Amino acid sequence: MSELNYEAPDTLDAAIGLLAGDETARVFAGGTDLLVQLKEDLREPGLLVDIKRIQEVREISIGDADVRIGAAVTGAELGEHDVLKALWPGVVEAVNLIGSDQVQGRATIGGNLCNASPAADSVPAMVAAGAKAAISGPDGNREVAIDDLMTGPGQTTLGRGELVTAIVLPKPPARSGDAYLRFIPRTEMDIAVVGAGISVTLNDDGTCVAARLALGAVGPTVKLVDAACTALVGNTLDEATLEALTQAARAACSPIDDKRGTAEFRTNVAGVLARRVAAIAWQRAENS
Repeated sequence: MSELNYEAPDTLDAAIGLLAGDETARVFAGGTDLLVQLKEDLREPGLLVDIKRIQEVREISIGDADVRIGAAVTGAELGEHDVLKALWPGVVEAVNLIGSDQVQGRATIGGNLCNASPAADSVPAMVAAGAKAAISGPDGNREVAIDDLMTGPGQTTLGRGELVTAIVLPKPPARSGDAYLRFIPRTEMDIAVVGAGISVTLNDDGTCVAARLALGAVGPTVKLVDAACTALVGNTLDEATLEALTQAARAACSPIDDKRGTAEFRTNVAGVLARRVAAIAWQRAENS
């Protein structure tokens, strides 16, 4: 491995300058993915830019129209934020599935996103929530939908010098609910074989008026299942609706066979999880 340097700037401009000045530079937030990749020689950056001293990426702010979660906010901090848990419980639950309690104290929501794993737990929940990534770089600031940020395993649309500074979640309408579930071979601390996140909004008679379903680990990137919206909107949660949702989820899958699950198994599980998260989110929406 070549020489590895470390910097911990306390301003966003300084971090951008460091990242722009070295094409091999990597953002260091929690390090729970990056340190493993370094140990296994999967990445060889010349510079690590630690962003945890930058105040604006360490904050959670609740606005009138949206919620901004700093990219370096940890899973443990999200799990302790009662307002955020009430607004988007599925997103918080998804982040809190990442690793052990010890890992939760380090792992960040921005790191889980930018690692760009198809099996990342937080990403399907954020896509289902309609979240955006706030990005800063040498050319200024921009926002991009989470589902448009990733282009393949380990790959994003971030340019040189750019970094995600926050996750931006819309304030959910009344009678809304979200949920995330995954299937893993073990009871904890494992990578999702399939993950499913959903958000729904209901009218007063229990009919769905808006829905988003996203699936993880069933393709090279997390998939927003447009057909799930067609299956749910205008309907109540009966068996016919659930069956239509199941089929929509399975039809969206294009997984691989590997040692953790066959493509056929993943496709089947995706339909099962879609049904289950819909039921949870529906109940949350009815009780909100």
